[in-house]
Amino acid sequence: MKTKNIVIGGMLTGLAIMIPLIFGGTPLMIVIPPGFTATIASHLPSMLAMAISPGVAIMVGVGSALGFTLRVSAVVGARALTHSVFGGIGALAYENGMPFWAVLLITTPIHALSEALILLPFGFDFYQALVVTGVGTAIHHLIDSAITLTVYHSLVHLSILKKPSLQKRS
Repeated sequence: MKTKNIVIGGMLTGLAIMIPLIFGGTPLMIVIPPGFTATIASHLPSMLAMAISPGVAIMVGVGSALGFTLRVSAVVGARALTHSVFGGIGALAYENGMPFWAVLLITTPIHALSEALILLPFGFDFYQALVVTGVGTAIHHLIDSAITLTVYHSLVHLSILKKPSLQKRS
């Protein structure tokens, strides 16, 4: 892995940890008890990491889990750990030449279903897990995708991130 990618990954991991620590308890974090939270831009680090590599995306997801566990609860931290799942899958799709907007779109159901299913072992019923958290996560994912696309295009313009190579699509 390139040094530049490690540094950017470290910065994104730090941001993933800091977002819940800073935004928690403010109007920027919506809480619907017992297990759903939505913090504005909390998916941005994981989503941007998909444009770097699967390893970086997984690392940033672990950082997000740490931040949410420290600030909110182990249950919300477990939900955040699923960012490693959709991030890793999205990064593989991006590496294979899929446009970033499409990566964000195809990872929406993966993300929502992962966050919903992780609640079942904690004793949440299907309504709370699949409807409240699953649907809520899908909406939150799409809102954060819009924010992330804006940042992504700026970082590509500044040559910090690269667009996917079309040559890898074979």
